[in-house]
Amino acid sequence: MKKLILQGRSTSDGAGVKLTRVFAHDHTALTDPFLLLDHFGSDNPEDYINGFPWHPHRGIETVTYMLGGTVEHGDSIGNSGIIGPGDIQWMTAGGGVIHQEMPKPSSGRMHGLQLWVNLPAKHKMMAPRYRGILASEVPVVRLPGGEVRVIAGNYEQVKGPVHDLMVDVTYLNVRLEKGSRFSHACQEGYTSFCYLLDGQGIFDGMKLEPAQLILCGEAGLLSIEAMEAMHYIFVTGQQLHEPIAWGGPIVMNTSEELETAFKEIREGTFIKK
Repeated sequence: MKKLILQGRSTSDGAGVKLTRVFAHDHTALTDPFLLLDHFGSDNPEDYINGFPWHPHRGIETVTYMLGGTVEHGDSIGNSGIIGPGDIQWMTAGGGVIHQEMPKPSSGRMHGLQLWVNLPAKHKMMAPRYRGILASEVPVVRLPGGEVRVIAGNYEQVKGPVHDLMVDVTYLNVRLEKGSRFSHACQEGYTSFCYLLDGQGIFDGMKLEPAQLILCGEAGLLSIEAMEAMHYIFVTGQQLHEPIAWGGPIVMNTSEELETAFKEIREGTFIKK
């Protein structure tokens, strides 16, 4: 099974939020159906407090997973609230959403992930929808020497609270104790990855450290050994094999569709009633 290690790089987005960008534009041929993975984490409010003010999305799903701290959100389809530690915001932009995500000052670490999942061409312009999942709604599977939190998909016949997705995605949050061994099955026609948040581990003979990701694009078994207490996510999704036209927060299939989206933003017709 072919594997590739990606190293996150420091950047900023939104109104100056400092973050680690693990993959984005340069990797779309390898990460299909996933477009972007950002990891944000800081105990300095100046690194994140200006947040992500009102901005549009079309053609994608954004998945925000808070690991620490809180974010206040709102959108053009009437949703608003607070995302706290362990909570998930799974937003399907579809034909168009304008939203904001504004971190709140915290005495501890503001910490989380945002993943973008591409939508198939036939669902690019679907009606937008929002799902807010509380930490208490995420089932936990206990392991000898660890645990798995099932956000989407299935693990050991335990189903995550996020379902009825347009792309078949499994999203797991895994913690292992030092010396524990574990494995994940990677399916044919799916892209799978593990992103290491904390600790050190051996992933199919390759050592991973925090802010590194191992990417698998073929079927096989991904074996893991924790060199120390370790925390990572495992995500897998069915490949789309469709053309990508990407313009900032909009991801469509053709340049004409992109032009239409930005024309509608300028003219105030982007949000579909």
